[in-house]
Amino acid sequence: MPETPAAGAPIVTRVLAIRHGETDWNVATRIQGLTDIPLNERGRQQAARLAQALADESLCAVYTSDLQRARDTAAALAQACGAPLLQDTGLRERHFGHFEGATFEEIAQRWPEDALRWRQRDPDFGPTGGEALQAFFDRSVAAAHRLAAAHAGETIALVAHGGVLDCLYRAATRLELQAPRTWQVGNATVNRLLWTPEGFTLVGWNDTTHLDALDDLDDVSA
Repeated sequence: MPETPAAGAPIVTRVLAIRHGETDWNVATRIQGLTDIPLNERGRQQAARLAQALADESLCAVYTSDLQRARDTAAALAQACGAPLLQDTGLRERHFGHFEGATFEEIAQRWPEDALRWRQRDPDFGPTGGEALQAFFDRSVAAAHRLAAAHAGETIALVAHGGVLDCLYRAATRLELQAPRTWQVGNATVNRLLWTPEGFTLVGWNDTTHLDALDDLDDVSA
């Protein structure tokens, strides 16, 4: 049930913002964008650990990007929590146009001028056929606002992509788009936000506790 706020208190939605599990293109540093790449084996393990860790969160809904790497991560979480799984295209990754499928190094070699504008976080720049940074920020943050507003007093999860989570971090901390990223956006990490009609605030970021056992297994098998 939604919480009843004290008189005069803002109505708060608790938001768990989660990046999808690992893919082979993450490992190869290839830009995915809207290319529909599946989770790899480690990504599926991360999704399972995430679902186990959040099974008692009392989520009223799990919203996901319709891209399968996010959708499959979200499906594990929704099943563990007994929450409905709902797709929203507003949570899609940024469309990277002709960058998609290329590594960071390949982008720098093939399109040096585009690569410079991308690294400088030019808000008006979008790769050919892709989405400008400002438009992507506006789209993804508006989607998160809309979904959080629909669940005032409740707790929801938003399962999306690294770019979307970067935008939400900036929205919550009031950082400009061109500020360099100094925070991590790890695969299948837990990031906690609060929403009120005034916007988002940051509670906790890049919690990896539930993934530590996977790292321990890697150390043993290395």
